[in-house]
Amino acid sequence: MNNTPRVIVSGGGTGGHIFPAISIANAIRAKRPEAEILFVGALGRMEMQRVPQAGYEIKGLPVEGFDRKRMWRNAAVLWKLWKSRRMARAIIRDFKPDVAIGVGGYASGPTLDEATRMGVRTLIQEQNSYAGVTNKILAKRADKICVAYDGMERFFPQERIIFTGNPVRQNLLEAAPEKADAVRAFGLIPGKRTVLIVGGSLGARTVNESVLGNLPLVRQQTKVQFIWQTGKYYSEEIRAELDRRGKPDNLFTADFISDMAAAYAAADLVISRAGAGSISEFCLLGKPTILIPSPNVAEDHQTKNALALVQKDAALYVRDDEARELLLPLAINTVQDVERLAILSENILLLAKPDAASDIADEALKLADLND
Repeated sequence: MNNTPRVIVSGGGTGGHIFPAISIANAIRAKRPEAEILFVGALGRMEMQRVPQAGYEIKGLPVEGFDRKRMWRNAAVLWKLWKSRRMARAIIRDFKPDVAIGVGGYASGPTLDEATRMGVRTLIQEQNSYAGVTNKILAKRADKICVAYDGMERFFPQERIIFTGNPVRQNLLEAAPEKADAVRAFGLIPGKRTVLIVGGSLGARTVNESVLGNLPLVRQQTKVQFIWQTGKYYSEEIRAELDRRGKPDNLFTADFISDMAAAYAAADLVISRAGAGSISEFCLLGKPTILIPSPNVAEDHQTKNALALVQKDAALYVRDDEARELLLPLAINTVQDVERLAILSENILLLAKPDAASDIADEALKLADLND
């Protein structure tokens, strides 16, 4: 056994990558308190703030994603990629990791690629049902590939695939309050059916417009109430609109909900984008869910994530271009259908992998221990 395993965890960009990464790091630290863990993220992205808050050191790379619409801007992107690779090489040389873990996001590409070139054992975690371009490239030389969906041998060498599921935030179960207390925490009324609406930490325009366009319908509900995370990009615009039109009494709004354990505990039904991390949380909690996949993601992977659940009657699905008309009426009808909610909850719970972070940590530590 490696007495002091040294681990790099790379990736981020959104909460969907950051929270699983932190969960894996926490699981490693729980198993091996002496482990040295260093994060590598992208400068200016969310991980540069959230990772230190979780108690870990992080180094930032200037890497950015390619602009598929304005190709002329990619000259600067390529230069930043080249610079990021040099910086990643220096970080790896100085830190001397025994294993590098990639969780997706801009920084994981140059970091994991340089790690393999320098002889460091690597593990990648593919969250989605449709593998991204970066992970498909990295997988050619990765030692282990942890996945959350069936059929991933379409993208990766089958002999290196390990079915672990996706890690989720540990406090969702540990810190969950009683439902009535959770509902009161949002200024709402226990006993009424509650719909939680989230578009990710940054927000989702279509989801937000689906609510704003149906405010009269929201206001009419006497048995249904709503918790709405608008996202920081849209919060001022929505606040001004609600001030102008009047916010319904049965609607709680916030740009960001820090206590998601309470939000989930309060909810009878969740409306969400179809990011892999969010879906894993709904599975773990057995939450009936309506998914609105974002059309603005690589390879349309959110639609594939959603359909993987819909095919097992474990979630409902509304297309992004139909959401403004269909989403709120469907949510109001569904949240009052107790039998339908029970079926959705039972089926999505069957897909949960509660030990994902621990299992991935075990695989990473096995690779690290090979350096003894």
